[in-house]
Amino acid sequence: MTIENLRTTISGAVYTETDDGFPEMRAGHSGKDAPDVVIRARTAEDVANGVRYAAAEGLPLGVRSGGHSHWGQVPGGLIVDLRDLREIEVRHDLVRVGGGATWGEVAETIGRHGLAISSGDTASVGVGGLTLGGGVGWMVRLWGLALDQLVSAEVVTAAGKVVRAAEDENPELFWAIRGGGGNFGVVTRFDFLAHRLPGVVSGVILFEEDVDQVALLSAWRDVMRSAPEELNVTFIAMPPMGMPGPAGPQLVVCYAGDDEEAAAAAIAPLLRIPGVASSEIAPKSYADVLAPDMGPAELPPMVDGNGLAEELTDDLIQAVVEASADSSPAVLMIRYLRGAYNRVPSDATAFPYRSAEVLLISAAFLAPDAPDTEYARLRAVWDTVRVQTLGIYGNFTVSTEGYEVDRMYPVGTLRRLREAKRAWDPDNLFGRNHNIRP
Repeated sequence: MTIENLRTTISGAVYTETDDGFPEMRAGHSGKDAPDVVIRARTAEDVANGVRYAAAEGLPLGVRSGGHSHWGQVPGGLIVDLRDLREIEVRHDLVRVGGGATWGEVAETIGRHGLAISSGDTASVGVGGLTLGGGVGWMVRLWGLALDQLVSAEVVTAAGKVVRAAEDENPELFWAIRGGGGNFGVVTRFDFLAHRLPGVVSGVILFEEDVDQVALLSAWRDVMRSAPEELNVTFIAMPPMGMPGPAGPQLVVCYAGDDEEAAAAAIAPLLRIPGVASSEIAPKSYADVLAPDMGPAELPPMVDGNGLAEELTDDLIQAVVEASADSSPAVLMIRYLRGAYNRVPSDATAFPYRSAEVLLISAAFLAPDAPDTEYARLRAVWDTVRVQTLGIYGNFTVSTEGYEVDRMYPVGTLRRLREAKRAWDPDNLFGRNHNIRP
């Protein structure tokens, strides 16, 4: 099939380097995407035709929803761009979301109905990639992951067929897409069960820059172990290097609900932790909690690391603080989990490590001319933390090398994912991701 033949099958548009608008269409979130062909799909059948074309021509295939992933930066191939599949339909508590929508659009739309879905932190992140990889959001303790709220999905398979995946239809595919990423098809529609949420109470507690971080983290952990599940809190330590927001340690809080008295009671123990410098906490809509976009093109080179830890022990706290100091300048983020996140059985979805208490995330920044030895040193520093974790979270793993998959899944989960891959994508057409090989 030629490109011209392909154009006749697409109701949207097909872009190659000879077409007006190609530079804009090939650019992803970071501006570095480099495909040879971009299909701007308008329907699931457009997606299916693009998948068939890529398979017939032997082209590497990528899928773009919000565009925050890094695989579009791998040169060549075809990208199916879902930006025009962004409809959001509210049917009581069921919300149907197109595969190209962003979480900011979802939060704004369903918020007008008094609803919310636990999503990511950033408004411009795509619904698709975040959900398929997990989705650790501000309501993770109350409602679980984004994928835990998914009840069905419309999927374009490697064979170019449009199928439904749910507990009662293609259940093994439904299991696999909830945590297995984009390995099994292109999700063109997500059906979520939303939750009633009239508003939130949210803000930031800032600490003195020279606060004892070991003592701070120990106190924060102890507070969270008895906190109500409505209270979600993330610890962040920001370097003084032109990043958005203030430098130094801080707790970002989000209480699910508009009862200000209950929120104040839940947050009060955090304000009593020694070293608090100031706080700014107020009622907001859930959509207002999602951060505005900051493109990765603005960031210097970095070495990232993350891990899900079963317990935030004193030893782990010490290791994290020391590793962060040895990696300076670096961002350190610790998301507290437990609650609904822990109540999902480990084999209910392809997202493992449901016993974790926290998610640890680090980003160490380097000079543009940093030698390879410095990259290796920073990876070794994070390894002192990694060995105390269960495994890693793929949505915060930016490498495109593919070696992370064994760290993302325990043996049993990975075996089952490979079986699903053989059933739904035996030729590994969907390979530009944290790739699960058949």
